[in-house]
Amino acid sequence: MPGAAAQVSVLVDVPDAPDAPDAQDDLHHLGLRSTPPRRKVLALLRHGTRRHWSADEVYRDLAAAGDDVGLATVYRVLAQLEQAGIVRRTSFDGGKAVFEIDEGPHHDHLVCVRCGGVAEFCDDAIEARQHAVAQARGFALVEHRLSLYGLCRACTTRGADR
Repeated sequence: MPGAAAQVSVLVDVPDAPDAPDAQDDLHHLGLRSTPPRRKVLALLRHGTRRHWSADEVYRDLAAAGDDVGLATVYRVLAQLEQAGIVRRTSFDGGKAVFEIDEGPHHDHLVCVRCGGVAEFCDDAIEARQHAVAQARGFALVEHRLSLYGLCRACTTRGADR
């Protein structure tokens, strides 16, 4: 509706509830053996300093913490967690794949072209328009991904300071 205020929400990290099952229970529930590399990668994705992780970032953070997990193992574990539905992979322009815990609700991404930062958002008006465009062209929309590229606030500010 023209002129209607769009419902926009930004998703933020919320720590696991105290009674949430631990990584070992999650892995067993999904039919995966609970190996140390799987538990470490899953714990880092859930409780680490960022929400979107490249495989290299997972590897570097685990190595910095003294964990003996090889890069090939990290790639393999991320693929297994993605296949099990725990982790979602998103590939942005330039081919960089990032991984995040799949918490269910659909969201879109804002990607900073300078620092690579990623912000998530949900916008009801954009969602409705995408469905309308698909329907008008005879498509039954099954899935979509939207990534918008620009400069984040920090990079915009830094650019003005130069």
